[in-house]
Amino acid sequence: MLPIHQIDNLLKFCSQDHKDIVYELRNLVAEIAPTATEVVHSRGLTYFHAARGGPVSAGICQIGLYSDHIRLSFNLGVFLKDPNRLLEGKDTRLAKRYIRIDSYDQAPWDALKGLMIESSQFDPYSLKQA
Repeated sequence: MLPIHQIDNLLKFCSQDHKDIVYELRNLVAEIAPTATEVVHSRGLTYFHAARGGPVSAGICQIGLYSDHIRLSFNLGVFLKDPNRLLEGKDTRLAKRYIRIDSYDQAPWDALKGLMIESSQFDPYSLKQA
């Protein structure tokens, strides 16, 4: 994981509620995948298993920073089970799906953790070609 001062710098313009969301999501990733690689991308943070591949083929999730919400994205989210029907994504040509998190108190933490676990364990190479 990146040093905390680097994360603090990334979040310097975020509200305290949004910072709390990001830190909690980071904690979940660290719990689920302690060896995950964390990198800063243009809009937030990306997590993946570097030993298995890159951010798509071995992706866990992305945390996107927006002015009015935090977005938890899954590059291959279309393949995840979503029993709570939380995942959004209007472009049906893409596999990426996301969850909009507006406040810390209203976030469905157990469901988010479940999706992160499933994404962390998902192997896209196991998919059968049509």
